[in-house]
Amino acid sequence: MNSISSLAERFSLAGKRILYTGAAGGLGLATTLELLALGGEVIAIDNNAAKVKELNDAVPSEQGDRLTLLEIDLADHVTLQRQLADIARTRAIDVVINNAAIYPSKPFEEYSLEDMRAVHAINVEAALLCTRAALPGMREQGWGRIINVSSITLSGGWANLTPYVQSKGALLGLTRSWAREFGPWGITCNAVAPGAFPTDAEKIHPNPEQYNQFVLDHQALKRRGEPIDIAGVIAFLTSDAASFVTGQSIGVNGGWVMD
Repeated sequence: MNSISSLAERFSLAGKRILYTGAAGGLGLATTLELLALGGEVIAIDNNAAKVKELNDAVPSEQGDRLTLLEIDLADHVTLQRQLADIARTRAIDVVINNAAIYPSKPFEEYSLEDMRAVHAINVEAALLCTRAALPGMREQGWGRIINVSSITLSGGWANLTPYVQSKGALLGLTRSWAREFGPWGITCNAVAPGAFPTDAEKIHPNPEQYNQFVLDHQALKRRGEPIDIAGVIAFLTSDAASFVTGQSIGVNGGWVMD
């Protein structure tokens, strides 16, 4: 077998069962479509009905039988755990992508403790539950991939996002902890840290044109990121091509932050 065909096989996701939160959102939709195109079976969790419909409509008919859409509020941990148990009971979950997040914006002193907990419940605790549900199956088969979607905001430079940044820091810590703890079972865990992408998240900025220029001024690459830029990195990390990569945080930010 030549090296080209060998590498192509390592990128294939045929037969892999992927649990993906926030799978129909601005960055999620493109990644879901790419994972399906690579042969994966995607269990897509999202609670935005309009975006779920958009995702469903975008999936080619020949791939539709490999997509399961679940509208779940990730803050409802009781329902989430019940659904996850049902999913894991039928067959092992090979890949978990913890992507869903909420991002309220206001000065730190205006956040109540309940506000902070609400962000943590979705951005972090849902990721804990998804990973915990998948872990036994991954461990039993000696193979697994966990990908936590972090954020460029951890590098500083963004005000009024304290609970969001805090939650993304928690995901980075979990990435490193899980990589170390789960590695002996052939399970990798990595983080992807998107830069500033033109998604719904940018609607919190009062002057879109000014913000767009702000982003371009800071990036080494003078174009805005596209969802496919994130999809490519996530697809790589889910595959056997990334089997020796774990405990890492990969920035996808056009050279804004260079680690």
